[in-house]
Amino acid sequence: MKKLLLLLFILISFNSYSQNELKKIFKFSTFYAAANGGTSLSNVDVYSVTDGLTTTTIETPFDYSLALGVRKIARMGYEPKEAFKNGQENSFSDAATIGKVKGFEFLFEVDYKRQEGIEYLDQHHFLRYVSECGNDKCTKPLCIKNFTAKIEYLQDGFADIEYFEASERYRYKYNNKLSFNLGAVQRLSEPYGYDPLEEWKLSNGNVHYTYLALEEGYNANFISHDIIQYLDPQGNIVAENNEVWEAVVIPQVLADYTEKKRDQQDNTIQHSLVIGFDYYHYTKTFWLHSWGNLMPWHYDDGSEFSYHNFNDGEQWMDYSGGLIFGYKYNKSLGVFIEGKYNKYWNREWHDFSVGMNYIIF
Repeated sequence: MKKLLLLLFILISFNSYSQNELKKIFKFSTFYAAANGGTSLSNVDVYSVTDGLTTTTIETPFDYSLALGVRKIARMGYEPKEAFKNGQENSFSDAATIGKVKGFEFLFEVDYKRQEGIEYLDQHHFLRYVSECGNDKCTKPLCIKNFTAKIEYLQDGFADIEYFEASERYRYKYNNKLSFNLGAVQRLSEPYGYDPLEEWKLSNGNVHYTYLALEEGYNANFISHDIIQYLDPQGNIVAENNEVWEAVVIPQVLADYTEKKRDQQDNTIQHSLVIGFDYYHYTKTFWLHSWGNLMPWHYDDGSEFSYHNFNDGEQWMDYSGGLIFGYKYNKSLGVFIEGKYNKYWNREWHDFSVGMNYIIF
């Protein structure tokens, strides 16, 4: 929430601009709101013969998504123009460090969705600014006018990742297609790497789960030497034997406990060095767009939940990148490869698409 408020504060700060400046910033931007839905998993029949034959049908509600957003991002040459935006667009190029044009570009989108019966809240917001020499060409090899800055907030419920990131980079243009960048990145997130169960582990690596459950409010009533009733914090019987207790109840206890402890932790800030590149080439029959970012060094502030503590005090590599390739052999046949990959801390998430098209004339 703090990160979202920060982004909103940046937007509100636009009020200090003149009306003409605001109109210029939002010119060609698109506001959109959409509801999307579809069938989810089919119903599943579960049979039981414990008390005679019984059939239970497990139903999964339909999938849906509610999207609200505004975006102003120049289309790359290979990107088609949509008649409408519905929040389901999967533009891999949005993740690139450098856009097609210089100046401000932005995306603010919130998606509330249900997928396979599980509800998620996804958010992706960013402001990107690219500056470079215009008609006033720099005479020095290194020009202060060539820089890029980006602030971004990402919450992906399905991938279980959430962070706020700001980066400031100097950009060196090798030519009109290839550029390199170097700078600093600040990331604000929960303390990834923190394991709430670590304090409950025994010397053999197992977790003292029954004692943990008792500390969380569960109870055990010994009815006889071979009958035990396990009760949840509300006093409801949740298991009457060790098999159900260990196979059904304990996994939920551990999941609830780890989620509770993670939510109790304050966010941590990570300062890192970043180096990257961007390459863009486009013709009507061949295009290649690629970018990459590497964070090889991270400042250790010595805090209890610094990721260095979960990585044996050593440095680590965080990185991200993307590739968009397309080639039309002739009027009929074409192939494409698109994808992006992220590895931050102990989290990895990616998307890709590969295929061919053949048009019959």
